Amino acid sequence: MGKWTADYYFVLLYMNCDLNVAKMPVRKYRRDTSEVSCCMKYVIFAFNVIFWVLGLGVLAIGVWAWTEKDTFRNLTRLTNIALDPAFILILIGTVTFIIGFTGCVGALRENTCLLSAYAIFLGILLLLEMTTTILGFIFKDWIKNQATGGFQAFIIHYREDPDQQNLIDWIQEDWLQCCGIEGPKDWDRNNYFNCSSRDVGSREACGVPFSCCKRKPNEIIKNKQCGYDVRKPGYQYDVAKIINDKGCVQAGEEWMERNLLIVAGIAVATAFLQILGICFAHNLRADIFAQKSKWH
Repeated sequence: MGKWTADYYFVLLYMNCDLNVAKMPVRKYRRDTSEVSCCMKYVIFAFNVIFWVLGLGVLAIGVWAWTEKDTFRNLTRLTNIALDPAFILILIGTVTFIIGFTGCVGALRENTCLLSAYAIFLGILLLLEMTTTILGFIFKDWIKNQATGGFQAFIIHYREDPDQQNLIDWIQEDWLQCCGIEGPKDWDRNNYFNCSSRDVGSREACGVPFSCCKRKPNEIIKNKQCGYDVRKPGYQYDVAKIINDKGCVQAGEEWMERNLLIVAGIAVATAFLQILGICFAHNLRADIFAQKSKWH
């Protein structure tokens, strides 16, 4: 009887334990969330991938253009390096590539050093843009003189550098529809278009490049000889109907006045995107540091 009582007691005790276990509240463990915002991380990454690839492409085009002109063997061309379109492309491509690389890799790898460099580069670029804009309004006449001097160098070396030739043709024909600095007579500075070049047999003497000519309606292929002899004394046709008689400096000022709001809007939008990039980079760095502090 005593053995049966003891067994019955242990059975009841076992059942009571099972009931107590069943009645115990179930604890739900919440998964620890990351402090790093995936949205911000991949927005910075995707935005800078575009700049990285774009900068690499511009840099490759600039290097290719420079090697095509064989500049590395002819170092005398480096005297006008600041006006060389190929060098300008290399400079722009290098800056864009570095900024895009630091932002892209820094965000993807959550590297605080690269994110700091990215924010610093954007801050320096923004500061330079603001400084250039302010100085542009203060020293307007000085900038105009510098632009005039640069255009004079383009005219003098028009036939020596294919990149400068294509640039000045684009300015005169497609962008501003102008001719020369103050007018067509400025092409007397070039040895090929100078009126005295008739003595050495230049067919372009006393003329202007074809980019000075006015495009005719429905004209598909422009006449490359339309500027011949237009500055020659006693020219039989009406010069004003053939070429643009307005200088590129005046045409540039008029273009700036017409498109001032568009230029200002682009400048403000660019500055806003740069400030947004700096803020995003600092916020992502703060999230990374907060996550590291949780680990430790």
